[in-house]
This record gives sequence, structure tokens and C-alpha cells, in this order.
Amino acid sequence: MLLAIDAGNTNIVFALFDGDDIRARWRIAADARRTADEYAVWLHQLLLLEGLDRDAITGVAIATVVPRALHNLQVLARKYFRTEPLVAGRPPLDWPVTLDVVEPETVGADRVVNAIAAHAAYAGDLIVIDFGTATTFDVLDYNGTYKGGVIAPGLNLSLDALVAAAAKLPRIAVAVPDSSSVIGRTTEDQMLVGIYWGYVAMMEGMIARLKAEIGRPARVIATGGLAVLFDEHIPLFDAVEPDLTIKGLAMLYRQAHIGA
Repeated sequence: MLLAIDAGNTNIVFALFDGDDIRARWRIAADARRTADEYAVWLHQLLLLEGLDRDAITGVAIATVVPRALHNLQVLARKYFRTEPLVAGRPPLDWPVTLDVVEPETVGADRVVNAIAAHAAYAGDLIVIDFGTATTFDVLDYNGTYKGGVIAPGLNLSLDALVAAAAKLPRIAVAVPDSSSVIGRTTEDQMLVGIYWGYVAMMEGMIARLKAEIGRPARVIATGGLAVLFDEHIPLFDAVEPDLTIKGLAMLYRQAHIGA
């Protein structure tokens, strides 16, 4: 089985692949100080709940945008699973997609594996939106070439910054407003309207601008935890793929081993 690890700034997702199927997925808060031993103890208990032991894992693939987290994840793979992990975007592995941007080496590994998975699943030009610590918009042409994109502050990051900078504003949870009205009647209502409907307006405008610049029909594919929050109420996306990143990472691993 393959253990695919998507290490972001806020959370780390571990997914266990049995062939092409995801057998289990687990999420833990990101902490660059967490050691390989701590990961191993946590994973050991979760594997037992699935009726498995660590010998069931024969490969490890890692995609991360947090350089400080990488070392301990590599030690985890080598010490506890006795395998050399594939690290997305690191030598000797080359990306199987063309990055048609000025500085291809700076494109986040998560964004490239998203592109790999999205192009494999959908034909034509694509806009991939990933809701994470940042919200990213990535553009792929019909050949699967990565053309660039947009980086915007994530929804929770925007809310945290607002509360931190304004002493009298309360901390609120991100949720769908009770009404479609954009005139809030209380402070909390006004904050929720600003965060939710303001973010919707940003996405609507950005998607429209990206489609106009592409100049051809383009599907919009969303991933990340908050995608469902918007998809249930606003027709922004053509598809929501919660596991896009880890699926792309698993595809990258299989391609690398087939070509080895």
C-alpha cells in the first residue's frame, strides 16, 4: 500500500492507497516541530483501527509546501516504513507536466499534483481552485500545461487577520449566512456577510476574469475543505474533488515507479 502525505501550512493529510482506491485518510494539525517518532505513534494507532500494521505500507509519497516539515516526514518513511519516500518536485523526479511560467521552480508541489490529477480526470481547459491556508487559482490548458494562476489569502486567514487587527470585533466561525441579504443587522452578521459573500464576490470576479483571459470554455474544479461550504449554495464550480491533491500525488508515485 502507498502512504500519500500532503503537508500544508495548516493541516497534514495522510491517505492510505490500496491500488487506486483510498483505504483510509487521516488529518493532523501541521506542526513543523513534530518528530518522526510522534508521527509513527499516531499512525500506528490509526493503522490498527484499520486492521493493518506498518508492514502493509510499501511506499511513501510526500508533497509539502513547508520545508521544515519535510525532514521528519522523510525520517518517518525511512525509519518506520523502511522505504525511501518520493518527494514531489525534488530530484531525481521530474514533473510529468510542463510548467509554462517564469519561475517554475517556485510553483508549490501541491499545485502541481492538483494539476496532474485534474488533467487526468477532466478534458479541456481547467481552472483549479484549492481552499487552503491560501486560496489558489491554477490555470491548465487543454494539453495539461500549467499556465500560472492566482494566490489569494485564505478564508480563515482573512478572518483571523480581521479579528487580530480590530480590537472590538469578536471571533466568529465561518458559516453560510442565514439570509442571502448582504445588509447585516448586527456586528457578527456584518462580519459573516463580509467574509462569506465577500469571498463569493471575489471568486465570481476572479473566475470570470480567468475565463475571459483563457478565451475558451473552461471547467472550474474545486478542492480543499471549504469548497463544499460554497458549492452547496452557490453555482461556482463544475466539480468538487476533495481528494484531488492526494490523488495527484498517488498518480505521480505510480508514474515514477512505472518509469523506473
